[in-house]
Amino acid sequence: MYKKGSNEQGFTLIEIMVVIIILGILATYVAPKFFGQADEAKIIQTKTQIASLETALKLYRLDNGTYPSTEQGLQALVEPPSVGILPRKWREKGYLEKGIVPKDLWGNEFIYLCPGLHSDFDLLSYGNDGVEGGEDKDADITNWVTE
Repeated sequence: MYKKGSNEQGFTLIEIMVVIIILGILATYVAPKFFGQADEAKIIQTKTQIASLETALKLYRLDNGTYPSTEQGLQALVEPPSVGILPRKWREKGYLEKGIVPKDLWGNEFIYLCPGLHSDFDLLSYGNDGVEGGEDKDADITNWVTE
């Protein structure tokens, strides 16, 4: 209970509002830096996924003498193909650790072409915007261009 003449002190509404405004101003400068880091992290992780898929495709080729065709796709890494050139020594548990073909960090399927236009096979993600081309965070991420 408040007694008249006591020395109790507290924050006034104006002081609290000033602190909230200062925090808001700081957030407008700091938040974009964090969001930029999130985009960069997705790009790096997608490059890592592509490298992992490349390794799995190379193991498939070592076992079977050829890469999966475009028609067979990346699904050939998790279940034996039933079309095209059938694998001779397909591994019982497949070529991907979790038994599923991952999607890129934006939830899109990776694009796989074999034979590729740039190498034995082409593997790419259309990146943040999900469409071919683009720049910066919307740029395509590929197995033939490394930065």
